[in-house]
Amino acid sequence: MEVDHSSFCGKPGLSNFIRSDFWFQDGNIVLIAGSAAFKVHRGQLERHSDVFRDLFSVPQPAVQNLVDGCPCVEIYDCPSDVHHLLVALYDGLYFQQKPTVTDFPAIAAVLRLSTKYFIEHLRRRCIARLELDWPSTLVGWERRERDAIDAQGRYSPRESCAHPILVINLALELGLDAMLPSAFYDLSRYGPSKILVGTRVPPPVTIHLSQENLCRVFFGREQAQRYIATFIDTELRERNVSLGCLNAGRFDSQYCYESFYFIQLNILRSVGGIACGRDADPLYTLVQAIEMLSRTDFSDGFKQCGLKMCSSCKIDFAIAVRKARGEVWMKIPEWFGLVDVPVGSTTQS
Repeated sequence: MEVDHSSFCGKPGLSNFIRSDFWFQDGNIVLIAGSAAFKVHRGQLERHSDVFRDLFSVPQPAVQNLVDGCPCVEIYDCPSDVHHLLVALYDGLYFQQKPTVTDFPAIAAVLRLSTKYFIEHLRRRCIARLELDWPSTLVGWERRERDAIDAQGRYSPRESCAHPILVINLALELGLDAMLPSAFYDLSRYGPSKILVGTRVPPPVTIHLSQENLCRVFFGREQAQRYIATFIDTELRERNVSLGCLNAGRFDSQYCYESFYFIQLNILRSVGGIACGRDADPLYTLVQAIEMLSRTDFSDGFKQCGLKMCSSCKIDFAIAVRKARGEVWMKIPEWFGLVDVPVGSTTQS
């Protein structure tokens, strides 16, 4: 928020405040939030919020303290949040076409105050924007993950999405339960030490999760890794070839069994983030398993090639993996102790 540090005003009962860049010459009401003051238009605020209308309608004493010739009202909100709300009310609420992490401070501020002051159209827009990054459906999650890959193929979710700790705390504060499963899942993909350290925001301040929510994250992380271990046992280590295996006659299905074993080894490497730096991410790990069916960049010691698994076994395994991804998505609320939070469809495009 820009402020005019040369313009200080005194008001009995309040400490000196700083005039903000929202200071209209024809304004007729001064909002005071913390040490900041905003000279704005009463009608503009009342038009969007019945709460402001009621606030301004409270009978005032016969002798009022005026600021720059206007009555003043003290509101107990963060000055930067008030600034973001006024920007949205006067200039509109606009987001960049491609989601970026720099949107989050304004979104959080406007969402917080539009909820408090019952400005429903701004609240709906903020929630819709956050739902792009923190979806309640598997299809939405897949789109979000694709959008986090830059032109060089680098996975960089923190450039497009806020840190999940910030989102978890905001969602808990405002009752946005539908965003909690994806936010907890995203955070659980970090290593334990990074989860404990928290995240830093200006000016700088370190934001942590509560002890209760740290336990949720670590418990969910364990459940996610345990699911992959179970998947490896049931769908790879103990897997039989398909009834229509095309390698059954000539090679006794050896190529298909070897392919299952090769996929198993690669999954084990990725579960702990060893291969790709993504900790405990079963949804991504299972995507890797499907992608291995069509890759041709493996080596047999002489040349690059694909898996020698037959088409029938590939189809059966792909079906099992897609089913597993749907199960993972449906289990996320349970893993993180969010059993009362509904999850959306697992339908995949």
